[in-house]
Amino acid sequence: MATLFSDRSGSWIRTALICAGILAGATLLMALIFATEPQAQTSGTTKESAMLVDVTTLRPDTVRPVIRAMGTVRPVEEVVLSPRVEGQIVTRSEAFDPGQDVPEGELLVRIDPSDYRNTLKQRRSELQQAESDLQLEMGRQNVAEQDYQLLDDTLSAANRDLVLRRPQLRAARSAVESARTAVEQAQLNLERTAIRAPFDAHILERNVSTGSQVQPGDPIARVVGRDRYWVEATIPLSQMQWLSTAASLEDAASRNAIVRIQNRTAWPEGTHRQGYLARRIGALEDRTRMARLLIAVPDPGATTPDQQNKPALMLGSYVDVHIPADPLPDVVRLNRDYLRSDDTVWIMESDSLRIRDVEVILKDARYAYVRTGITAADSIVTSGLATIREGAPLRLAPDADRPSDRDALPDPSP
Repeated sequence: MATLFSDRSGSWIRTALICAGILAGATLLMALIFATEPQAQTSGTTKESAMLVDVTTLRPDTVRPVIRAMGTVRPVEEVVLSPRVEGQIVTRSEAFDPGQDVPEGELLVRIDPSDYRNTLKQRRSELQQAESDLQLEMGRQNVAEQDYQLLDDTLSAANRDLVLRRPQLRAARSAVESARTAVEQAQLNLERTAIRAPFDAHILERNVSTGSQVQPGDPIARVVGRDRYWVEATIPLSQMQWLSTAASLEDAASRNAIVRIQNRTAWPEGTHRQGYLARRIGALEDRTRMARLLIAVPDPGATTPDQQNKPALMLGSYVDVHIPADPLPDVVRLNRDYLRSDDTVWIMESDSLRIRDVEVILKDARYAYVRTGITAADSIVTSGLATIREGAPLRLAPDADRPSDRDALPDPSP
């Protein structure tokens, strides 16, 4: 038994010694590998490469921005015609059709006037009767005045008026006035049987024809004035301060402030109409919270000789408007692509990048108008940069076509 235990104990010791030897050998091998690992050595300092850029120079000048916006064509005058008397339509003008233009005062329809003529004759007869009664009463008053002269002046004021028939005279005069008013009303009703154009109008809708029975207030037509239309446009509230209204197209032309209207989807390329900024509405648009403008366009139907070959404005259509703003003195007009985040610009100064804050007083669709922060000597970086860091090295492309300061010049036309 002792011999068996001794053999097992020796076998375990040998196994432990072998394992310990293996671990020790592995440890020595790892130490040898790390001790002989090659070390990276610095051969020189790292040098940052300068970025290739394009630049432009701009000079301050007096420029006139052009604010672009979308607008909807609306009528200046719009009326739903309704009769003020009842009756049957007996006459309709041939011009009383949708799409027709009619001058002011043109007869559109006539309601049967027969009953109203008869009523007028009756009221005139009643007026004559009232005037006759007044004359008779005045004669009776003269007789009463003579009788009163024969009496002693002992009557009270009330009895004296009765003796002199003064209440009867007042009643007769009131009857004459009432009859005269009835005649005037009958005359008005007869005139109202003729429904005429209230102004130079374009007919949009017609709801009656010959034989139609109408009542007061029934809509018989919808007409709009054809002298001018409005284009209702919306712009950011910040741009409103740079716009001035005009009294007429001639006034706008004298100040070089004519608004150009275009409809790119319906009109040929290059075709436009002219208008002027007539009103600034004192309330923001509910949905977009933008300021609203009214641009007047004379002769929207292009019916006058000076508007020949011009397209007609259609109510409800969407158009582009180009509105000249007031002149801005001593500003730099910068392409909006060159205006960086937080109203900054990139300047190349001594072959290094400078990030400079600028004061932008107005932005339109293409340009930002800078009051301070840019001088004529500044080289403005126009290309994109991979690294945006103050002081980053820059260099000009050797074959770069450097832009001129043409961006500072005003637009040739609005």
